[in-house]
Amino acid sequence: MQRPEAWPRPHPGEGAAAAPAGGPAPPARGREPAGLRLQEPSLYTIKAVFILDNDGHRLLAKYYDDTFPSMKEQMAFEKNVFNKTSRTDSKCPPFARAELSDAHHHLHLDTSVPVGLIHPQAIPFSSEVLFPLLLSCSLLSSSGEIAFFGGMTIVYKSSIDLFLYVVGSSYENELMLMSVLTCLFESLNHVLRKNVEKRWLLENMDGAFLVLDEIVDGGVILESDPQQVIQKVNFRADDSGLTEHSVAQVLQSAKEQIKWSLLK
Repeated sequence: MQRPEAWPRPHPGEGAAAAPAGGPAPPARGREPAGLRLQEPSLYTIKAVFILDNDGHRLLAKYYDDTFPSMKEQMAFEKNVFNKTSRTDSKCPPFARAELSDAHHHLHLDTSVPVGLIHPQAIPFSSEVLFPLLLSCSLLSSSGEIAFFGGMTIVYKSSIDLFLYVVGSSYENELMLMSVLTCLFESLNHVLRKNVEKRWLLENMDGAFLVLDEIVDGGVILESDPQQVIQKVNFRADDSGLTEHSVAQVLQSAKEQIKWSLLK
């Protein structure tokens, strides 16, 4: 039987492991290219979450690291991101979104249902001209989009007159960011009673912040299941209501005691 050839011995200084006595030496490990160096895994995957209106104005925002430490830097970043993504989503210009926002209430459309699944006969005859516009704008699309800007990965989606954004680092998994975006949208869709648009968001801002806090905390993803988020938000809302009621009872009882003590 032919004796197997030994591995070539590494040159001194290459950092290869020493060969065992009497056996072949393992292959030398080449140096890892600097550009291909793997990032250490981290739980802090989310840099920011923000919601803008169709003019690019901030409605809700939370930043989870010091990439943009000042309000001025945050607003500039949001403006640049909006300018890039709104041009990408040019199929539906801002003026069309504003018009369709009012029409959405008139037609009682569900923002969680893609337009392509709505039968044209379900829309009143006077609004048939609106259906092709809704379809072309893809306002109620359940999918999101991905953009790369400023060394960061950004996933976003639009709904009526809102733009929702989730921001991660350049090497972050897009599917993970997209799961956060989907959870945020579906949870807001429930809290806002299937009206994910500016008017309803402004009227239910407390609920929107509760939703966001249940999904992301300090940049760490806590939950990506909208059903779990909704249950936790409802529990916190009920608990808050009970607490306020208890405080009101204590204050009323104190007032009664003071009143009776003064009458004595």
